[in-house]
This record gives sequence, structure tokens and C-alpha cells, in this order.
Amino acid sequence: MKSYILVLVQFGALALIALTGPWLAKGFLLQLLEGIGLGVGLWALMTIQIGNFNVTPDVKPNGQLVQTGPYQFIRHPMYLALLLVTLALVCSQFSLLRLGIWIVLLVDLIVKMAFEEQLLAAHYTTYTHYQRRTYRLIPFIY
Repeated sequence: MKSYILVLVQFGALALIALTGPWLAKGFLLQLLEGIGLGVGLWALMTIQIGNFNVTPDVKPNGQLVQTGPYQFIRHPMYLALLLVTLALVCSQFSLLRLGIWIVLLVDLIVKMAFEEQLLAAHYTTYTHYQRRTYRLIPFIY
């Protein structure tokens, strides 16, 4: 149940950001930020492959722990991609409402990451070693 609530909040926040402003950021720097986010997301999807992908934080019984591509540096590149793209969109047409929605998304993804990592550590014996050598979301920072 917790997994579905986290996903519901995530998709709700994404929908609200999409519905309250343009889908393409204005200005070169914000478009670059949005493009970097899209690139990271595509790189992560290509690396993890669709059959191993799961929207919920639940571990797929036959899933594989991916440690290549962007996953060799950070454990949650798709969450980083979502945050970069939506931050560019919020900054492009800023309002306190949109900022608040982005903060809700940020908090939701942090909670979702922590929950997902508990599940992954319980499922994969090598996950704790993987955690020690990678960053959660932002290389060299977090």
C-alpha cells in the first residue's frame, strides 16, 4: 500500500506541474537543464531495460540489480531526471504554487528512495556494498 501511495503522490505532482505551465522551459539555461534531465532519464531507461523497470519501489522477483550506465555513479538516476526536468519547468514559469508542488515531489521521491533502498537491501545481498560505493541522487554530494 505504501508503494502505491508514494507513486500516486509522485504522479499527482508531475501532473500538476505539467498542467500549470508549459512543457518546454523558456531560455537556454533552463532548456539545457531540462535536456540534461531528459538525457539522464533516457540513459537510465536504456541501461535498466523495460523488463527490469518498475514504477513502484517494490523489487521485481526476477529483477536484476543494475550497476552500469548512470547506475555506476548514482542509485536513482530516474528520480534525478524527474527532478531536473520539473525544476526547469517550475523555474521557467515560476509561482509559489508550482514551487510547492515541486517540493512535494522532492520530499515524496526522498521518502520513496529510502523505502526502495530498504527493499533492495533485503532482496540483494550485494546492495549494501553498492550503496557504499555510489551516491543516492547527486554525484559527489548525496
